[in-house]
Amino acid sequence: MTVQLVSKERSVREQVSAQEWQARVELAAGHRVLAHYGVNDLTYNHFALRVPDEPQHMLVKRTDWMFGEVTASSLVKTDLDGNVIIPADSPPIRGGALIIHAGLLKARPDLNATLHTHTVAGMGVAAHKFGLLPINQHAMRFYGEMKYHDFKGFEFEPGMTPHLLQDLDGGAFMMLRNHGVLICGGSAPECVVNHHWLDMACKGQVAALAAGDGNYTVLDKADCEFAHDQFKKAGGFFKGGKDWAACLRLADRLDPAYKD
Repeated sequence: MTVQLVSKERSVREQVSAQEWQARVELAAGHRVLAHYGVNDLTYNHFALRVPDEPQHMLVKRTDWMFGEVTASSLVKTDLDGNVIIPADSPPIRGGALIIHAGLLKARPDLNATLHTHTVAGMGVAAHKFGLLPINQHAMRFYGEMKYHDFKGFEFEPGMTPHLLQDLDGGAFMMLRNHGVLICGGSAPECVVNHHWLDMACKGQVAALAAGDGNYTVLDKADCEFAHDQFKKAGGFFKGGKDWAACLRLADRLDPAYKD
C-alpha cells in the first residue's frame, strides 16, 4: 500500500512573529472601528502599518476588500516597494496603497502608520476654500498642525509621492484638497483615534457653515493656541489612550472574528 503524505499549508499566524501578529490584530480592529463610524468607500481607502520587527515591510488590506471585512490574517504584507511577501500569490499593491502609504513609510522612518479616507465630511472640508476652520473644540486638536496638498490628479503616479512628502513637511495631518484626509502617526491606535476627532471636527464645521455666512463664530487665535496646548499637555490624547481601549471593546462587540 502506498501512503501519500499531504503537507498542510501553515496559517498566517504561524508564518509571522508574535509582534507582527499583535500588529495585525490592532490594524484589523482599527479597520472595523473605522467602518463602524462611516469609513465605507466600498473597497477604496487604505490604512497601512509598518511591521514592528521588520521596518522595511508594511501591512495593508487587500485591494478588493472593504474596511469592515478585514481580519488579522487577511492583511497583506509587502515591502515598501510594493512587492508582496504574504500571501505569496497576491498581486503587487498599486495606486494609493503604493504611492501614498508605502511611499510615505519608506521616506519617513519616524512614521509607523498612515490612514487615508474619503468620508463625506472630510471631503467637504477638503474642498472648502479655508480648509479646517477653528470652529469647534475637536478642531483644536489639529490647530496649527494641519497641512494642505492640492489636487493634481489621482495618486497613481510614482512622481506624486515627493509632492505629498513636501506638502506634509514633517507633519502628521494633511487635507488632500478636493479629495480627502490623511492621518499619520506612530501606531494604528493613534491614527484611528485622531481620525475620529478629525472627522468629528469636519462634521461640526459642515453643520455650522450650513447656517450661512455670518451666523457662526470662529474662535480667537489666542484661545485656539491655549486649547491646542491643553491637548499637548494631556499627552495620552495623541496616542489613543483610553479611547483606543474603548475602540477594542467596540470591535469585540461588533465582531470578534477580526482577530482571526
